[in-house]
Amino acid sequence: MRIPTSFRSFSSSSVYHNSKGMFVPKHDPVAQSDITKLEDFLRDKSKILVLTGAGISTESGIPDYRSEGVGLYARSNSRPIQHPDFVKYADVRKRYWARNYVGWPRFSSMEPNPIHYTLTRFEREGRILGTVTQNVDCLHTKAGSKKLIEIHGNGYTVICLSCDYSIPRHDFQNILSSLNPSLSATMTEMLRPDGDVDIPQAAVDAFVVPPCPNCGGSLKPRIVFFGDNVPMRTIEDIVRWNCESDGLLVLGSSLLVFSGYRLVVQTKELGLPVVIVNIGPTRGDDHADLKISAKCGDIIPRLFATR
Repeated sequence: MRIPTSFRSFSSSSVYHNSKGMFVPKHDPVAQSDITKLEDFLRDKSKILVLTGAGISTESGIPDYRSEGVGLYARSNSRPIQHPDFVKYADVRKRYWARNYVGWPRFSSMEPNPIHYTLTRFEREGRILGTVTQNVDCLHTKAGSKKLIEIHGNGYTVICLSCDYSIPRHDFQNILSSLNPSLSATMTEMLRPDGDVDIPQAAVDAFVVPPCPNCGGSLKPRIVFFGDNVPMRTIEDIVRWNCESDGLLVLGSSLLVFSGYRLVVQTKELGLPVVIVNIGPTRGDDHADLKISAKCGDIIPRLFATR
């Protein structure tokens, strides 16, 4: 999917360049020996499957949930939206869309970082089979990745829960703006992993969310919320890629979400190697043939770089 230019921002994101590292947890410098080990692992393989998590998006300025000291869970008592609540309660849907409306300009302005561009280069050079991402920010697509599976969907399309209606998120933003002229959606320093922000309850109460124009149903982003199931077709596509692969490279994921951890377990069941690059421990460390504790941006762009 090509991201239209109009999706990318409402104003320049350069204002936020200095804060891009604020959501990256403390880490040690990467050792040259680790770069060599990872290059050796990748050198004789042309079908590596890559799994990416929130740990690569933090380097673009998008916070994650679980990182020690800097993740959402460490900084506040807020928790992500739950799918059953979104489906069942109109006030939950209103709260979600009001906060997402205010956060969208900054969230959609985020740009890929060198990790995303390196994976696009690897794809072009035939070093990887493809990328499976747990992220919903479309940064891989913005960086030019073509062989991509988004486990949890992305926030750039809005769908109806009752029919096949869909609309680009940017166009839906314009509709929300016309219905809520008193609530300003401008760049904000505040941001959560899925793009929403805190706003006063009075603003939430006054917010107007339109129904589906086709059937009157409820609209939601094409994101697999917590408590929802990954579509079976997505799972089947990932399994097919895994069976065709030479092994799995995990980048920036704690693997605490089962959809990612399951891929690690499946890879080992296939008798294939698993390599994990992540700051701190992960749920899959016991399955890893090689674990490198490092910031992905310190190691991935340096692999097979022109010297």
